[in-house]
Amino acid sequence: MPYVIAEACIDVMDRSCMEECPVDCIYEGERKLYINPLECIDCGNCEPVCPVQAISQDRRVPDGQHQFVADAERFFTEPLPGRDDSLGAPGGAVNIGPIGTDTEFVAGYVKHG
Repeated sequence: MPYVIAEACIDVMDRSCMEECPVDCIYEGERKLYINPLECIDCGNCEPVCPVQAISQDRRVPDGQHQFVADAERFFTEPLPGRDDSLGAPGGAVNIGPIGTDTEFVAGYVKHG
């Protein structure tokens, strides 16, 4: 998984990264955005446009936020609350629009600081 969106995006969701993504692999949950590791081409266009610096490569996630790496994968590989099937790789966020839910981890997450 090349890029991950971590804590700073929760309850912010600026969406600038979505506009810069050439493969449309950034999906909208209820509280946060998620990069699909199966669709991301590791171009890095999303990282510099994020106004809250929430995006980084999976091996450069800020200290104390490594749980967001596994959580981003779960968003696409496990059924989300209220859904029967996992999202998988639907071929672009524009094809399905906002998901309207988050992983249980993000739904119950309390931001620090």
